Amino acid sequence: MKTIIQIVLWIGCIFLGYLIYNSITGPIEFKKVKQERFGKVVAKLKDIRNSQEAYKTVNGRYAKDFNSLIKFVDTGKYVITTQKDSSFMRYDKTYQIDLQKDTVIIDTLGFVSVKDSLFKKDTRYKNLMDVPGVPGEKIIMKADIIEKSGYRAPVFEAKVPKSILLADQPKDLVARENAQISVEEVNGSEIIVGSLEEVSTSGNWPPVYDKKEDN
Repeated sequence: MKTIIQIVLWIGCIFLGYLIYNSITGPIEFKKVKQERFGKVVAKLKDIRNSQEAYKTVNGRYAKDFNSLIKFVDTGKYVITTQKDSSFMRYDKTYQIDLQKDTVIIDTLGFVSVKDSLFKKDTRYKNLMDVPGVPGEKIIMKADIIEKSGYRAPVFEAKVPKSILLADQPKDLVARENAQISVEEVNGSEIIVGSLEEVSTSGNWPPVYDKKEDN
């Protein structure tokens, strides 16, 4: 009986040690996985933002769906213009003399491909809607026109729920992550760029994810 008790105690100690080890290393590994996956999503959301801004430059609004956005990137072109100040003389009926009038002359120099400008030879724009590393999951994107200070402003929003990216991680750590409120973390339960309520194309991620991309 003494031997059996010793074995049981040893098993208990080993199991307790495992729990303690896992409680320490679990959050560390979770953070590594989280930052890697979030970084890939942030890069994708930046591509979406750049593509949407190009779409708005040409069309005056944002694309409502990925099919329209991807087609635009694939075939769209920017107009390259130059402008210079000029002036001319015009007869003024009030003063009954010729007066100098200032004007701006805009010349079209040519066109440049949106695809080449944003992605060069990379074809990743064709998969803008796909959530990185999660087959079958799509990024949620919407566009609208809102009233702001008497002005009708185009807006868009693209987002990915954290729960999709961390589906294989411990549920308690995911729940804690969804409740994040910190300047060093992605706050809330989603990674978002743009807004349907404010005129903004900012993302809700901290600067650390921008620095990673630069490196």
